[in-house]
Amino acid sequence: MSKKNASSLTNLTTRRSFLGGTAASLAAGLGTSFVSLKATADPSPSPNILGPRPGYSPMIGTFVSQLRWMREENGILHATLGLKQADLDLLFDANANAIGALMLHLAATETYYQKNTFEGLKWDTWSEDVKKKWDAAMSLGDAGRKDIKGHDRDYYVGILHEVRERTLAEFAKRDDTWLLTADKDWPWGPTNNLCKWFHVCEHEAHHTGQVALLRKRLPGAKPGN
Repeated sequence: MSKKNASSLTNLTTRRSFLGGTAASLAAGLGTSFVSLKATADPSPSPNILGPRPGYSPMIGTFVSQLRWMREENGILHATLGLKQADLDLLFDANANAIGALMLHLAATETYYQKNTFEGLKWDTWSEDVKKKWDAAMSLGDAGRKDIKGHDRDYYVGILHEVRERTLAEFAKRDDTWLLTADKDWPWGPTNNLCKWFHVCEHEAHHTGQVALLRKRLPGAKPGN
């Protein structure tokens, strides 16, 4: 792991240190009851009914329903509806990140967690081609401010959908034992796949809040938008 990426992961520790304990408690206290569930729900239930989904093991299906709720009901898609290219490119100051860059950052983060959890690659050991494509969006900063601009909302939404479809396809290949498998060498300390992917989910919530704040300050924004 590069020094820059190691620092980035370390900076997340305080905000997410509780996740390991939460995941462990889930596995110990709820694991048996979740595993006993059967994914017999309506294939197209209300998005507000969280739980197992056909095509996935019980715990993975339940988590998939949470990922979808975050994305489709209360996440970045809702927060960016109606925004124009100028809105997505706007930088409020020299240290800010544009809304478009934050959208691509979510796709980059999910891609890197795919590399780690689905492909078994240690953090930052993926190919230079992958880094060239995603590092600016992952790290943001000056590179993100310079390179990520000039695209409309459909461009970013398309990438988000493409990355998510791969996530869902890979989840369908795995079971609850995999989800609870721990990585003992993770920078936060022993961390299982559920915790890693919960971070991907709550990470979207975190940046969606940023986008909502930026949106309220866009030129011409109406109160309550």
